[in-house]
Amino acid sequence: MNTKNIFMRYNIYGLLLLAFVIASCGSSNKDENAALNDKKADLQKLKKEQRELTTKIDALEKEIAKLDTSSSAAGKPKLVALETISTGGFTHFVDLQGRIDATNISYVAPPNGQGGVVKSLYVKQGDYVRKGQLLAQLDDQLIRQQIEPLRVQLATAEDTYRRTQSLWDQGIGTYQQVLSAKTQAETLQRQIGILQKQAALMTVVAPTAGVADQVNVRVGELFTGATANGPQIRIVNTGSLKVVADVPENYLGKIGVGSTIHVQLPNANNRIIDAKVQVAGKTIDPTKRSFYIEAPIPSDPDFHPNQVAIVKIQDYAATNAITIPLSTLQNDDQGKFVMVAAKEGNNLVARKRKIVVGELYGERLEVRSGLQNGDTLITDGFQNLYEGQLLTTKS
Repeated sequence: MNTKNIFMRYNIYGLLLLAFVIASCGSSNKDENAALNDKKADLQKLKKEQRELTTKIDALEKEIAKLDTSSSAAGKPKLVALETISTGGFTHFVDLQGRIDATNISYVAPPNGQGGVVKSLYVKQGDYVRKGQLLAQLDDQLIRQQIEPLRVQLATAEDTYRRTQSLWDQGIGTYQQVLSAKTQAETLQRQIGILQKQAALMTVVAPTAGVADQVNVRVGELFTGATANGPQIRIVNTGSLKVVADVPENYLGKIGVGSTIHVQLPNANNRIIDAKVQVAGKTIDPTKRSFYIEAPIPSDPDFHPNQVAIVKIQDYAATNAITIPLSTLQNDDQGKFVMVAAKEGNNLVARKRKIVVGELYGERLEVRSGLQNGDTLITDGFQNLYEGQLLTTKS
């Protein structure tokens, strides 16, 4: 056998050995993965058995507690509080923050449309004013300075007219002279009348009755009605008030003109007054996604414009509804339920009732099915009760 054949044989043996090693490693990895999966499956199986055993143990403990009259736990009823179910009216309200506003708010403006310097001021903030009452006198000196010489001219013109008319009556002079004298006098009268009207426009009066809620002008200052800081004189008539609020657009179909609202005033001893919506906005505010409502309310010394109001808008009502305290509602994997007390023989025992709930308002929850008039609801001590557990109440 030559050297070349020997070398080829060794190469073949080497390749076979390498293939065997690789196959052995792959088989080992597969065996390890299979073993790991088996252990995971065994663990899941044991956990499932543990849960099933725990459930069975709990059930057996409850059954033993009910059947073993020698047990102190079974022999001692649990103290609970009860409430007899009865039907009645139930309403749901949307609670919104609103404010009180005055229906009649007037911003005083200068009658001449231009304003002027305040010569005299006759009102201060908080004063009650009548409609037409004098509030301020603007400086009219320039106007009156124009009136005085015109009056002198008028007196001369009227005297000339009388003398010309007298001469004309005696047949002296011409009729044209009479007309000219008359026209001159009438022209001066009209000029004086115009200036007097302008002077009258320098008198600022109240456009409506109410309280001078804002007076932001002083003697010597220019009165134009409004500045960059707001109105200079504002009069609020609190004899006619309204409550306004923004309502989310998802209530657009439920709330409108005629809807009943309750207005609660936290800063007026939480007083509550009833009102009806009189105005409802027809457009949705693109920023707030809401529309506005207005409802008139009676005047009262405790009510003030811009006062915070809690607006309760009724959007649901039921006449013969069953309601329960929200705290008594419980949940399990089968849904919502409550615990009731049932008289069975001489014993009072706990029973589980599945219920279907409706609207919630405050701490009362509407129950649409599962309870009926006369049922006895457990309102305290219902936690951890089981079916048939003995109950007792305070005497």
